Amino acid sequence: MSVLAVLAGCNSSNPSESMAVNAPAAQAVTPVVQATCPPITILDGTAVRRVYSGGAKDDPSKLVYQASLSDTTRSCSMSDATLTVNVLAQGRLVPGPLSKPGRVTLPIRVTVKDGDGEIFSQVTNFPVDLPAGAAGTQFIFNNPNVAIPNAPGGASRQTNVFISFDEGAGTAGSKKGRRG
Repeated sequence: MSVLAVLAGCNSSNPSESMAVNAPAAQAVTPVVQATCPPITILDGTAVRRVYSGGAKDDPSKLVYQASLSDTTRSCSMSDATLTVNVLAQGRLVPGPLSKPGRVTLPIRVTVKDGDGEIFSQVTNFPVDLPAGAAGTQFIFNNPNVAIPNAPGGASRQTNVFISFDEGAGTAGSKKGRRG
C-alpha cells in the first residue's frame, strides 16, 4: 500500500465529508499549502538497517532482519507559533536466515534542520510484527507531532525534514527530545 494512497483520503474535497455536525469549536489550525510544508528526505546512509546475530557484521548467514525506508509524504498545519508536520514513511521489513516471527522494534529518527542548525530531533521506537513464514512485510511509519517554531511569515525556505534509522541504536533505546 502506498503512503500516497493513505493520505489521499485525508484530502477529500467532497463537501458532505467535510461538514461537521454540532462539533465544538476547536483552536484554529490552518492547513498549509504544500509549497510551505518542508520536504522530507530519506538519508541514504541510514535508509537501511541490518541486524545480525552474535555481533556479526556483513555476514549474510547471520542476518536476523533487514529494514528499509522508501517513499515519504507529509501534511502540515500551522498555528500562530508552530508549524506541525505529519511525517509518513513507507518501509519494508525482510527476515534473514536467523529471523524468528514476532515483533521487531525499529528506531526511526525524524530530524528537522533550518539551514545548518538542527531545530528538532526525535527517535521513535516503532514496532513492526513479522508474521511466521513471511517473505517480508511492509509498514507505514507516522509521526504526526513534528513541531517546528514558526519563523516570521511561516517556515523558512531552508527548513528540511530528514528521516532515517537511528545509527546509535544497538538496541532501540529511547532518545526523545529537542536539540538546539
